[in-house]
Amino acid sequence: MNKTLTSSLLDFFKRNALIFKAMIIAFLVIILMIPTSMIRSLIWEREGRQNQVIEEVSSKWGNEQTICGPIVTIPYYPYHKTVTPGTEGLTKKYAHFLPDHLIINGEVFPETRHRSIFEVVLYNSQLNISGDFSSINFEPFNIEEANILYDEAFISLGISDLRGVEKQLNMEWNDETYLFNAGIPVSEVIKSGIHTPINLNNAEKNTYNFSCNLFLKGSQRLFFVPVGKETETQLTAQWENPSFNGDFLPDQYEITHDGFSANWNVLHLNRNFPQSWLGGKQGLYNSAFGVNLLMSIDGYQKTMRSVKYAILFIGLTFLVFFFMEVLNRASVHPLQYILIGLALVLFYSLLLSISEYLDFNIAYLIASFMTIGLVSLYTQSIFKSLKLSGMMLSILVILYGFIFTTIQVQDYALLMGSLGLFLILAITMYFSKRIDWHQIRNLQTAPTPKKEAAWYANKKKGRLSKDES
Repeated sequence: MNKTLTSSLLDFFKRNALIFKAMIIAFLVIILMIPTSMIRSLIWEREGRQNQVIEEVSSKWGNEQTICGPIVTIPYYPYHKTVTPGTEGLTKKYAHFLPDHLIINGEVFPETRHRSIFEVVLYNSQLNISGDFSSINFEPFNIEEANILYDEAFISLGISDLRGVEKQLNMEWNDETYLFNAGIPVSEVIKSGIHTPINLNNAEKNTYNFSCNLFLKGSQRLFFVPVGKETETQLTAQWENPSFNGDFLPDQYEITHDGFSANWNVLHLNRNFPQSWLGGKQGLYNSAFGVNLLMSIDGYQKTMRSVKYAILFIGLTFLVFFFMEVLNRASVHPLQYILIGLALVLFYSLLLSISEYLDFNIAYLIASFMTIGLVSLYTQSIFKSLKLSGMMLSILVILYGFIFTTIQVQDYALLMGSLGLFLILAITMYFSKRIDWHQIRNLQTAPTPKKEAAWYANKKKGRLSKDES
């Protein structure tokens, strides 16, 4: 009974050897996703290290900068029903006024600094900030004129990181010149910045023109808050890879190999805060806009994109090997599949490490050349056929070339990837139809070339039995 059962099981495994082999190969593809996920973790770790270096360099040079202002702030004493002599004991409050027109003309001078093997984008900038305030009106706030402290008024200019200020800053206020001081006396609106006292005699009758030149250092990003009733901003820079971000995009911009220029025009109707108010914050920074000075897509991002195709690399290569052993009645051991899979996974480690020192395109060429060469030579050692190793080489060259092209074209990556997968499926279906799956029994017992030669010799001599024929 046991012998019969054993014989039946052996016969079952022989008749379905290809199915079991295919299942083993599929299982190996899934197992090889484990080292692939480890490569992903390594990419994240190296990218995190790069961000850490950027923060270290930026903290010494100047972080991302956001300019907010200028804003006129005037102290006042709130109205009380019970009037007492003097103002002793009353708490000061503050009224804030924004300019009618704000014009910012700036030029940014980016540069790339190196720390270890990493690159950081820094910049110097020259900004001219000008505009005007119309007559300052307290009537909507119902505050007595005697309680308004015009002599303590000051103007504030918000700067995210004061370490970036390069030169002493002066404010031209009508016909007078004021020297800015560090810090903000009242942090109701602006947390970090500079201020200067101003003369607001006859404030309700005068219009005030202002102008100042700001020399500012920063890193990666330069943003502005549209505090003007009408805010006009113009920026130019010799940087060919800008990203315009924030609440508003430029009305006009031009990007060339020599750099970019951009113009914004924002009205007070486009943002969600008034031109004047009493006390607390109004969320001014939520309406900021500007430019990010991006590096070209770095090696980490591109390597991560290529890792996403790992299952395609491994699965297709294994599928080609499987067809080769079926069509050539050879036998490839599962261990050999694992070695080939590890070579394909190692490609991403090579790509990551080389791209930290060389341009990504060159790194991809070197890593793919090493991987394709290794797998092709191993194919030759397994099948002992230059034709088959040449076929494998050609398939891998096409596959790696296709993935490289897909990585480069960001906007069409999904389309190209989908079309590529469809084409691969079509080719697979075409070659699979050449296999007579019903006639194949067991790869392990497939006739070797010597057995085939003996079969033909016996047939010629008429020594074959009826079953052998």
